Amino acid sequence: MEIVFAITQEADGGFVAECLSHDIVTQADTWDELRRNVVEAVTAYFFDQPMPARIRLHFVRDEVLAVA
Repeated sequence: MEIVFAITQEADGGFVAECLSHDIVTQADTWDELRRNVVEAVTAYFFDQPMPARIRLHFVRDEVLAVA
């Protein structure tokens, strides 16, 4: 089983990770810290269930372009 997190970057530079299939959300100031927090949050969520084999982090970036 694989679970997917949508990652967005906040205006202050931090990151938010939200799982698309389970009620798991975490945040961090850096990418490395976010990776650790995601693993910790998943481990806590699945403490009494089979753990997913993989965690996919999908970085979502919105960009608006002006068309003249």
